[in-house]
Amino acid sequence: MFRSLRDRTARIIAATAIALGASPAAAQEYPTRPITFIVAFAPGGFADSVARLLGSKLSERLGQSIIIENRAGGGGNIGAAAVSKAAPDGYTLLVTTTGLAINETLSKSKGFAVDDLAVVAIPAWAPETLSVNPSSPTKNLAGLLQIAKTKPINYASPGVGTSGHIANAYLFQELAKVEAVNVPFQGGALAVNALLGGHVDALAGAVTGYAGQLKVGSIRGIAVAAERRLPELPDIPTYAESGFPEIIASTWVGIFAPARTDAAILQKLNMSVNDVLRDASTQSQLQALQTEFRIGDRADANDYFRRDVARWQKMIIRIGLAPQ
Repeated sequence: MFRSLRDRTARIIAATAIALGASPAAAQEYPTRPITFIVAFAPGGFADSVARLLGSKLSERLGQSIIIENRAGGGGNIGAAAVSKAAPDGYTLLVTTTGLAINETLSKSKGFAVDDLAVVAIPAWAPETLSVNPSSPTKNLAGLLQIAKTKPINYASPGVGTSGHIANAYLFQELAKVEAVNVPFQGGALAVNALLGGHVDALAGAVTGYAGQLKVGSIRGIAVAAERRLPELPDIPTYAESGFPEIIASTWVGIFAPARTDAAILQKLNMSVNDVLRDASTQSQLQALQTEFRIGDRADANDYFRRDVARWQKMIIRIGLAPQ
């Protein structure tokens, strides 16, 4: 996708500011001791899996151990708050998800703001999808919306305020103008079971949660919230192909540091993450997690994150989920 002249200029300015603020000496010496990844979610989830994969490979490149510490709770806020208050020395980093961008609008009092954190990289992402049971007469998004025009439908999600819930509430409520009720569950696995059991009409969630079932056809994908179809799931059309280009939404994994961390250290971390992502074995392991990878400099990652904060803010406000 081509950027506008304004976007390209802003990125150049941001990259220049990063370079001017860097301290070469700090980057040369760093790291001299183990680095801690504070993962803002429980072991075994998307963020944890990516953190452990990248952490092991970063350890090889940086010559220091990467310690994984899970601090789940508050939709990712507990871990993020801890890192925002940590020493800005590059030895305590946050690994979190899209929840960080969502919570900037959704959480009224969380003890920190996104400006208290510096983006290192956003190396992995998985788009949101909308799916139905194979026994459903619905073959595509248009068919589901047609049903919803005649009677209310319901859809399972991994929880209230998750990216799957917000993106599809925005689709149904604001764009398609149909009645659809979110049925929240405590995690994606339970939501998948509700669809397979025939208890809901549709399922909203990141592709990582059930890509295997989509591949074999035990769940029928009808829309993917990406700019283009996924290579691994080429039969699932994008929301844009179904008439809703506004629905671009993903669950990503990002690495962040305390805001006052030396720019040279942040730059070294970003370059090291990108080196890891260029490795074919890393790419194959991420694909095994049904995850796409992103290679980008710090200015690119920061731009991506800021635009995501604004994107979720718009949807959260429009569907009436913003706290008063």
